[in-house]
Amino acid sequence: MIDIKDLSKIYIVGDERVHALDHATLHIYPEEFVSIIGPSGSGKSTLMNIIGCLDVADAGSYYLDGMPIESYTENQLAAIRNRKIGFVFQNFNLIPKLSAEENVELPLIYQKVKRAERAVRVKEALERVGLTKRAKHLPTELSGGQQQRVAIARAIVTDPKLILADEPTGALDSKTGHEIIDIFHELHSQGNTIVLITHDNDIAKQASRSIHILDGKTTEVKL
Repeated sequence: MIDIKDLSKIYIVGDERVHALDHATLHIYPEEFVSIIGPSGSGKSTLMNIIGCLDVADAGSYYLDGMPIESYTENQLAAIRNRKIGFVFQNFNLIPKLSAEENVELPLIYQKVKRAERAVRVKEALERVGLTKRAKHLPTELSGGQQQRVAIARAIVTDPKLILADEPTGALDSKTGHEIIDIFHELHSQGNTIVLITHDNDIAKQASRSIHILDGKTTEVKL
């Protein structure tokens, strides 16, 4: 599903060239649960942005479902993000003035899904994360774990092939974090491909396979 070869990304910081990615290579197959682990500054956020079609590399190749991403226009990348990828972020990225169900509904509005179908799919997504009873609540009325469940429901409501989770437990206590990881295990068992980005070894070990990134270089890790 994800085929990355010799990916490089360089940022200019003052007079210095920083290699955020240095010939990074990785392969992720459909329905895998893979973690990408590395410390702060290792290049994992840059790699996540490229996998998620939020950024493009300076060199190397990235094929998503057999399609060469580097040749796509920004509009095409936006369409891929909206239809093929579900994003889950550390800080939830919910819109404060919208209820849980309204936050989950947003991607479907962007896809111009009809109202009646949106209602059904939002209800199903909230049920999958165990948050039906909190559908009308605003983010400020929810705990951190509940907000992350809303974020996961928003990520899966479009039925994406890939779920990309960036430090999804980073803002949560350990107990709540493990509850969130349990949801990812359930989604994986239902056929979702999951890429989990983390700096936490214990969280990384929850995946079926782990890839380590350091100084922009990737290596496979035996769990």
